[in-house]
Amino acid sequence: MAFFNLTPSDPSTFILTGIPGLEASHILISIPFSMFYFISLLGNFTVLLVVYKEQTLHKPMYLLLCMLALTDIGTSTSVVPKALCIFWFNLKGITVGGCLTQMFFLHAASVMHSAILVTMAFDRYIAICKPLSYATILTNARVAKLGLVGLIRAVLFILPMPLLLRIQPFCANHVIPQTHCDHMAVAKMSCGDITVNRTYGLVIALVVIGFDLMLIALSYGLIITAVLRISSEKAHQKAVNTCTAHICVILTSYTPSLFSFVTHRFGQGIAPHIHIILANLYFLVPPMLNPIIYGVKTKEIRDKVGKYTCKM
Repeated sequence: MAFFNLTPSDPSTFILTGIPGLEASHILISIPFSMFYFISLLGNFTVLLVVYKEQTLHKPMYLLLCMLALTDIGTSTSVVPKALCIFWFNLKGITVGGCLTQMFFLHAASVMHSAILVTMAFDRYIAICKPLSYATILTNARVAKLGLVGLIRAVLFILPMPLLLRIQPFCANHVIPQTHCDHMAVAKMSCGDITVNRTYGLVIALVVIGFDLMLIALSYGLIITAVLRISSEKAHQKAVNTCTAHICVILTSYTPSLFSFVTHRFGQGIAPHIHIILANLYFLVPPMLNPIIYGVKTKEIRDKVGKYTCKM
């Protein structure tokens, strides 16, 4: 990307240390890293394959599942391969351009992931509160457009991060105590004033997480209100079953993200390796669990996966 060209004051490479203080255990740590990553790729590619092959699954809900699977693959792939190179082969160097590119795709995938969860909450609201209008309100074309809007939002929000860092002068110390190029970890290496970088990162995190969580909460508030008006116990159970998978995905996605965000900025007393492990949980756990959650809770996905497994 042209906007990642280096200025003369920039160092040629950064050094990613992995997990400081646990260097002797890198090989051991790589075992859950590689296992989680393999399970994540297997689960998400299985979802993509099943939905692609089955015409009966070419519906808005499953299109959203495919979008979620793609962002999960993108998020974990932005981090894990480089982390494994550090753990296995001690390949710690990364060019500044590569670092900023990794940062861009990593954070853009995270913002896109959040947008998809909001769209899925809207999908659940329409399915429960306006079931007769579901087919006309949520068409495949409309869901695709919502996905495109989420992608454009992610690019516009995240693009300034590497652009602002590109113009920063970096100190002689090129060591990043991380497994990946996190925005604030790179910004802290600068010898210049990073107030703008720090403020922009904080604002984006609060806007994306805060605004998206508010929309999700609004959707579920309307769902709960509608369900409470229904006296049928069977209808209550159906509504719960409809939302369970999405609620589980929200919890697995936002909980490690929020916890890592809070500890990174306000948990100065926490050991550095705890910060890094918490940050990596966001890139490892949700991409692994999301296809499992939807595979277990969605009968259509479960049945089709079982059919292809029996064929194999």
